[in-house]
Amino acid sequence: MQRFEGDLTQQEGLPDASIDRAIELLRSGRLHRYQTGDAESEAAAFEREFAAWQGTEYCLACTSGGYALFLALLAYGVKPGDAVLTNAYTLAPVPGAIAHAGGRPVFVECDDDTVIDLADLEVKIKQSGARVLMVSHMRGHLVDMDALIAILTANGVDLIEDCAHTMGAAWNGTRSGNFGIAACFSTQTYKHINSGEGGLLVSRDPELIARATVASGSYMLYERHGAGPETGAFDGARFQMPNCSGRMDELRAAILRPQLAQLDAQVERWLERYRAVESALSRSNAARLRDRPAQEVFVGSSLQFRVTAFSPAQCEALVRHARARGVELKWFGAPEPHGYTSRHDSWRYVSAQTLPETERVLSTLFDIRIPLTVSVADCAVIGEIIVAAIAVAAAAEAGG
Repeated sequence: MQRFEGDLTQQEGLPDASIDRAIELLRSGRLHRYQTGDAESEAAAFEREFAAWQGTEYCLACTSGGYALFLALLAYGVKPGDAVLTNAYTLAPVPGAIAHAGGRPVFVECDDDTVIDLADLEVKIKQSGARVLMVSHMRGHLVDMDALIAILTANGVDLIEDCAHTMGAAWNGTRSGNFGIAACFSTQTYKHINSGEGGLLVSRDPELIARATVASGSYMLYERHGAGPETGAFDGARFQMPNCSGRMDELRAAILRPQLAQLDAQVERWLERYRAVESALSRSNAARLRDRPAQEVFVGSSLQFRVTAFSPAQCEALVRHARARGVELKWFGAPEPHGYTSRHDSWRYVSAQTLPETERVLSTLFDIRIPLTVSVADCAVIGEIIVAAIAVAAAAEAGG
């Protein structure tokens, strides 16, 4: 019986260029982004390079993706008690950012493909009176962005994108993160470029990015940013926004720049691995995979599937049997949150909301990471192990 002997939480080591530059910086002691005098800082260079890669006007580097989400809402002008729409199927930093900004999360159901349900979105817009949606492209799945924008435009609702899982993804040739008033990315270890923690806020709105820059702790040094607006955009913001320090430091920016240069090639490597797992899983009649629309370019750093006929006991058995052969699955239907699988009923700082469709989908939803340290051949083995575990779990329940 085959067993996977690798580690699905182990990321690749950083490029030599990242390591060499990090050592130079450590020896210099100049780790603060405003410590470089007239020379361009690593953080400013990274902002400039990411904005160019993303194809947007402005970029602000900060301490985490969650902080970037909070900062986007703060700069947008969310006030205490304001309703902010977001997916019911997301991870804790999204409702956390809304709550920290003073907003009131209003959850929108997800559909069978785990993306935001557009029919429920229209209902929740009317019920809540919200003027902004923070859409979470959860686990790298893009909703029909053309349809989403049409709904938001018709209802006068602005869009902020959570692109923590879609750095490098696109819809109809437009990069994820270029559809709304702002977008946020993460450079946490399990994302597509790795600085341990880190985040990016991008926008084409000069006033929004000016407010965010001042709030991030730029003091009066906002002109030292690599992808910021003209100084006139700061005339009001520099005296009005409270300093909530969350700047990216030089060390993180330095190790990210070489990774950004390699990102497009890395996306192709993730897709090879994703396809190997997907191909194996497609041989199971029980596993339901998303049928990706032709308009979507995605980054396959994780894979999700549902076993819609399974009971909770069968789901638990599937996780157990896969783990026994070295494959760690996350199950979003477990009664208690575990690791990264918390869901809306775990976030008790948010008022309880009735979300039957999301709960139905999550009850049989499984998730697996696909790090680049795992070979394509190993990914095929992982897929076969999951298929076998599904069969064992199904047979055990039928016989019991």
